[in-house]
Amino acid sequence: MPVTIAGMSETVNQPGILASGRTLGVIGAGVMGTTLIKGLLDAGLVSRRQVWATAKTQSTCDAVAENLGVQTTRDYRELVATAGIILVCCKPGQIGGVSAILQESGLRPDTMLVSILAGVSTEKLESLLPGEHVWVRAIPNTPCVVREGMTAICGGRGVTAEHLAIAERIFSSVGRCSVVEEHYCNAITALSGSGPAYMYLVMEALADAGVRVGLRRDLALELVAQTMLGSARMVQDSGRHPASLRDDVTTPAGCTIGGLLMLEDGKIRSVLARAVEEATRIVAELGKAAKPAGQKQAQ
Repeated sequence: MPVTIAGMSETVNQPGILASGRTLGVIGAGVMGTTLIKGLLDAGLVSRRQVWATAKTQSTCDAVAENLGVQTTRDYRELVATAGIILVCCKPGQIGGVSAILQESGLRPDTMLVSILAGVSTEKLESLLPGEHVWVRAIPNTPCVVREGMTAICGGRGVTAEHLAIAERIFSSVGRCSVVEEHYCNAITALSGSGPAYMYLVMEALADAGVRVGLRRDLALELVAQTMLGSARMVQDSGRHPASLRDDVTTPAGCTIGGLLMLEDGKIRSVLARAVEEATRIVAELGKAAKPAGQKQAQ
């Protein structure tokens, strides 16, 4: 397979995350894969010469090489042995084939493997790749694209505090990162992984409401987006409970309490809770799509 690399100047600003002579591989250079590469490069945690990435099509490989200046290839077998860290960013149903390639390509036992596969446990990942390889499971979300992501990470068998610290540095380059216990992961996927979609739906509904009461659509959307952003920042920076902050806005006999009562009449709390509940159930099913290479997926 052809290998593509584009040359760009760079500066590594701080101590990196790779040992001398090792590389960082990204299997699945889609939106999240390329976002992580860009975050790591911009943070100075790796150099372009240390990074390689793979994608299903040559056109994607060419685009990633041109945009990010890293080595790309559709066939990464010869690159696996150099890797100190591999970020696995494929779909859950593809992990069986990826594991088979890693196993046959001289994967070193000290290579740290980081999976962002929804619903796939570290126990499942370990079963697909025999040996003492360490897996870190990560749950990022799409706001990582604008460096405002939220990622939760946990470790599988043999993962040390040093492994988790490296994973934290990786995902902190694109937002916030927290270490959690793995039994929370499906719920976290449903809440923060799927959460941006819930927020976009609420934003759309509020913007439509603004149009309904006479605002231009572009103005309504700007007002809603900045209001949601500012409200989230107040929760983060103040450390106060959202209910307490809500009380600051809710004056006696005012318009806000009237609006809140309408939302409660519409059972907004239970509807949002049910959405997270259903998404948690579905993400558990996604993990079942991870099967060894050659084994048929469930229909």
